[in-house]
Amino acid sequence: MLIKKNKEWNNYKNITPEKTFINRRSILKSMGFAAVSSNIIIQNALAVEEPNPRNDLYPVDQNREFNVEEFDIKGGTRKLTTEKEVTSYNNYFEFGTTKNIKRGASKLITSPWNISFKGLIDNEFEIDFDDLLKKVSLEERVYKLRCVEAWSMVVPWSGFSLKSIIKMAQPKSTAKFLVMKTFLDPDIARTQKQDWYPWPYTEVITIDEAMNDLTFIATGVYGKPLPNQNGSPLRLVVPWKYGFKSIKAIVSFEFVSERPKTFWEELQPKEYGFWANVNPEVSHPRWSQEQDKDIGTNRMYPTEIYNGYGKWVASLYKDMNKSDLLYG
Repeated sequence: MLIKKNKEWNNYKNITPEKTFINRRSILKSMGFAAVSSNIIIQNALAVEEPNPRNDLYPVDQNREFNVEEFDIKGGTRKLTTEKEVTSYNNYFEFGTTKNIKRGASKLITSPWNISFKGLIDNEFEIDFDDLLKKVSLEERVYKLRCVEAWSMVVPWSGFSLKSIIKMAQPKSTAKFLVMKTFLDPDIARTQKQDWYPWPYTEVITIDEAMNDLTFIATGVYGKPLPNQNGSPLRLVVPWKYGFKSIKAIVSFEFVSERPKTFWEELQPKEYGFWANVNPEVSHPRWSQEQDKDIGTNRMYPTEIYNGYGKWVASLYKDMNKSDLLYG
């Protein structure tokens, strides 16, 4: 595996670096025996301190090719979202419908983690996540994450381009869509016990979208391995689409010729459509998408078409109707 070390991993010129966070061990020490009544808090903090065998892979060098500049409605430069916010404000429907799913997600065992590649490809295979990491080159990319709920973050993901592993699979010419599925374990993921939902979580993008230079598989964040609540051990990141397209904890990649329905298409297709491209001119049925709120600062930013990444992806949709860009 090619790993580029980088001492200044948050050196994006248009983003203010994250402040150093208070050491959790110091917090516990200062709490003393009075913290016994807060046993849950202590257990969670200690759990974070467990060493991750993948720690030595990070940090990695930053690829600045895809950095974009953004200003809020008052003209202030966009800042990097803090690690605390990124790792504590999470949508992960398998573990609950609130943003506070960290404790539930911590129960998911992510090593070993088997991933399958199947379908219309010349090279079907299964591989453990740690073995896959030995075959790719890790880098950091700072991307804007725009949720369909009209909030956003700026996140320093570590990982590799999706197309680098697609090339390993060698798709056939008849493969037009890439189907990704997450794990299925209702004993750990409590929401999966609600069997009226179409589990496991499934997302689909076109092969052209998957092969785009922007499309990324994240395996880390803030110069560390990806935490469970953020989609460990690997998740999709497609920064020009709304966040629900960025499926977490992927266990399979399947190449198909016909477009299947995604998890949210099965549930609410008028609210969470297939394309899900960020578009200020196409409102969600229940709210406007003209602006989004920055998590952490609450500053408002004007929404840009394709989340500001149009120069890399607009050509993918040149023949589509405007309304199709969200709900097609």
